[in-house]
Amino acid sequence: MFPSLVETLGFNRRRRQGRRRVVIFCLLTLLIAAFALTLTLGQSFTPPGEVIRVLLGEDIAGVGFTVGQLRLPRALLSVLAGLSFGLGGVAFQIMLRNPLASPDIIGISSGASAAAVFAIVVLQMNGPLVSVVAVVAGLGIALLVYLLSFRNGVAGTRLILVGIGVSAMLESFIAYILSVAPAWTLQEAMRWLTGSVNGAKLAQTLPLAIALVFFGGLLLSRARDLETLRLGDDAAAALGVRVGATRIIVIVAAVGMIAFATAVSGPIAFVAFLSGPIAARIVGSNGSLLLPAALVGVVTGALGAPYLIYLIVRVNRRGGSL
Repeated sequence: MFPSLVETLGFNRRRRQGRRRVVIFCLLTLLIAAFALTLTLGQSFTPPGEVIRVLLGEDIAGVGFTVGQLRLPRALLSVLAGLSFGLGGVAFQIMLRNPLASPDIIGISSGASAAAVFAIVVLQMNGPLVSVVAVVAGLGIALLVYLLSFRNGVAGTRLILVGIGVSAMLESFIAYILSVAPAWTLQEAMRWLTGSVNGAKLAQTLPLAIALVFFGGLLLSRARDLETLRLGDDAAAALGVRVGATRIIVIVAAVGMIAFATAVSGPIAFVAFLSGPIAARIVGSNGSLLLPAALVGVVTGALGAPYLIYLIVRVNRRGGSL
C-alpha cells in the first residue's frame, strides 16, 4: 500500500508539472503571436509574406522602412522590457515574501526617472546618453537603499521602508524639476516618464538583451534557493541555503534587469507588479516554474490583469487573502 501511495503522489506531481509547462508553452506561443501581429498591424496593414521577406533582408519599397526601422525595434524592445520587468518583479516578490512588492519599493524606477528628468531638463541631454544616466542612477539608488537597510543583514521590512522613503524623496525631486522646466524640455521629460517605445532603435535592444540573458540566467539559476527563502531566513539557512549571498545575487540581478529596461522604455514597472501574482495564479507558486512564467510579462499583464482584479474582488468578499 505504501509504494502505491508514493507512486500516486509522484504521478500527481508529474501531472501538475506537466500542466504548468504546457501553460508556459502556451504563454510563449501567445508572445510570439503578439510579436508577429505587431509587425503586420499599424496605420497600414503589411501582409505577413512581405514582413518575412523584409526580415530576410529583401528591400521592399514602402515596407522595408516601416517594418525594419519602426515596427521591429518597437516590438523587440517591448518584448525585452516586458521580460525584464516580469522576471525582476517576481524575484522581488518571492524574496520579500510579499505579492504586492515591486521594484518601485527600493527606488530603482524613481532613481532612473529622476536622473533621466535631470539629464533632459538641466543637462540638455537626449538620446542614448539619457539611457546611460538612467541605468547608472537606478543601480546607484538601489545600492544606496541596500546600504541604508543593512544592519546585521538586510531584513525585508527594513528594505521596503527605506526604499519607500527614498522613492518619496526622488518623486518630490522629479516634481520640482518638472515645475521649473522650460516648455521645450518638459514635453520630452513627460514622454520619458510616461514610458514609451515609439522612438525605439535597434541599437537599444542589444544592451537590454545582453542584460536580460546575463541577469535573467543568474536569477533562474537561483530559482530553488529563492523558493526556499519563502520558508523564512532561518528555515532556508537550516536547509543549506546561503541566505545572505542568495539575497544579494537576487537583488543585483533584478535591479540590473529593471534598470536597463527602465532606461530604454521608461518607468513602466506596473508590469513587474502584475506579472508575479498573475503567473502564480496560472502555474502556482513554485519558484522554478513561476520565474519562467513571469518572463512573459507583457502577455500575462495584458491577458491576466482583468482576471487578477476579479480574483481580488472575489477573495475579499469571502474574507480571505491572495
